[in-house]
Amino acid sequence: GMQRASRLARELALLAAEPPPGVSCWPSERRPGELKCSTTYVFICIFFLMLFPYRYPFEPPKIRFLTPIYHPNIDSAGRICLDVLKPALNISTLLTSIQLLMAEPNPDDPLMADIVQYKYNKPLFLVNAREWTKKYASEQKRVRNVTLSCCVEPRKQFLASICLSYNNFVSLS
Repeated sequence: GMQRASRLARELALLAAEPPPGVSCWPSERRPGELKCSTTYVFICIFFLMLFPYRYPFEPPKIRFLTPIYHPNIDSAGRICLDVLKPALNISTLLTSIQLLMAEPNPDDPLMADIVQYKYNKPLFLVNAREWTKKYASEQKRVRNVTLSCCVEPRKQFLASICLSYNNFVSLS
């Protein structure tokens, strides 16, 4: 526990100093070793959790998407294909890997076999991804009336200075 806590504190301080662009995270109030994160996918704000096991950094964090998204590498329970994340050594590289995966899905390693049209018909994929993700992002807004943040410019809005509320963001999109 102690090793995880000090490692996470150190990494969060580094992240606050140099946040990767386009993705944000902040510690969960609910439990230690959990980070809430936001990024965008097909121009829609989405949320995911990073859960750090007691043995972190020797055991990798678990990642779960809270917003259901239409993506070949994320399953219906919000789990991610972890092969994609194997090389990640710290929170910052992990966030960057996830963001790259959002921008460029990997159709050769799909968890969701029916979402491989990314490879063959990208325009259709993008239409489906946007419609599906928008539907669930706005449902999520109704279910959890929580003010979460979506950071458009994470360098300015990191951790404490999160200025756009989730509700405002979703009603704009």
